Amino acid sequence: MKIDKNQLLRFTTAGSVDDGKSTLIGRLLYDSKSIFEDQLAAVKNSSKQKGIEGVDLAMFTDGLKDEREQGITIDVAYRYFTTPKRKFIIADTPGHIQYTRNMVTGASTANAAVVLIDARHGVIEQTKRHTFIASLLNIPHIIVCVNKMDLVSYSEETFNSIVEQFEEFSSKLLIKDVRYIPISALDGDNVVNRSENMTWFQGSPMLHELETLHISSDINKIDARFPVQTVLRPQRKGFEDYRGYAGRIASGIYRVNEEVAILPSGFTSKIKTINVGETEVEEAFAPMSVAITLEDDVDISRGDMIVKKNNQPKLSQEFDVMLCWLNNAPLKSRTKYTIMHTSNEQKAVIKEVVYKVDVNTFKRNEEDKDLTMNDIARVKLKTSHRLMIDSYRDNRSTGSIILVDESTKETVAAGMIV
Repeated sequence: MKIDKNQLLRFTTAGSVDDGKSTLIGRLLYDSKSIFEDQLAAVKNSSKQKGIEGVDLAMFTDGLKDEREQGITIDVAYRYFTTPKRKFIIADTPGHIQYTRNMVTGASTANAAVVLIDARHGVIEQTKRHTFIASLLNIPHIIVCVNKMDLVSYSEETFNSIVEQFEEFSSKLLIKDVRYIPISALDGDNVVNRSENMTWFQGSPMLHELETLHISSDINKIDARFPVQTVLRPQRKGFEDYRGYAGRIASGIYRVNEEVAILPSGFTSKIKTINVGETEVEEAFAPMSVAITLEDDVDISRGDMIVKKNNQPKLSQEFDVMLCWLNNAPLKSRTKYTIMHTSNEQKAVIKEVVYKVDVNTFKRNEEDKDLTMNDIARVKLKTSHRLMIDSYRDNRSTGSIILVDESTKETVAAGMIV
């Protein structure tokens, strides 16, 4: 399979406290030679001040002063690196249950999730929680790294036992692709280079897996969705009659002369022109930013959506959402929020909390209707006007929403439309 060297892979790392996430990322950056000399010198100096011989690999990701002083990762740390085969963005998320919202934030745009498991402890509650969230967010690839294999004498039996434990519970979730790698982040076994201590493992090192993951299909290419961000009416000579609709294609492909429908009005027309900047093109696809003109003069404004005439999203004012509560303040009943969906902003209320999910056991609690920070629940939303929605599993762009507090302007929740 040919790999696009300019292709960007976003992946998140997750695991229990002290499973070695920061050390793994440090090893990945260090062995792939993705560390600048001044960064390496600073970390070597900091390591020396802490009385550590050599390089404390975890310090490449624990960039905040508070994190270093406490010895833990307390927020989502984003890191960027490039290899000859691919570009990467890493979201290193904390393992504590009180930071569930941080993982949801860090993983929301991920193409893959790296789940770390301590070889000494096997699958624990945090493993299940992070895998459940990855499944909920429809992350297509999961790489399970069984870390600290050096502390269990590189035992193939221990590795196989953990693989069986993981498959036993993950089979209940909607996960497309799971891969397993035995590693030692501290020593570098199977991170960038193949391990000489685990010759029984016939798979590829972690970096090779990341470089060769197939990610081109993550954008929905079938359902054409174009949320209008603004209407273009240039006031200059030669453009007096120009009326274009600008935005970013959320999914699908648009071609000149194709019949389209404008939602929520339902009016139909044909695409007259498609412009990418100053260049006129015959077709455009997600995630390109374009300006589209139509053959008919149709009343269109920000928040409307141009779709294919024979392939339309659902128009609804009431729908179910899997919601992660992000705010310090709990949900207040009958409170109006601003809902943001693609380029559309409206008023919304949470009509009902259907059930809350215990992210450690996957059990549903239909009795507890209170939502506090880090809670994940299925809720019924009602909006002031109809939204053009798809399920999150079908389309990430048109299947996701956020809720904003009208008074404080804080983002209180993020949700995936069911």
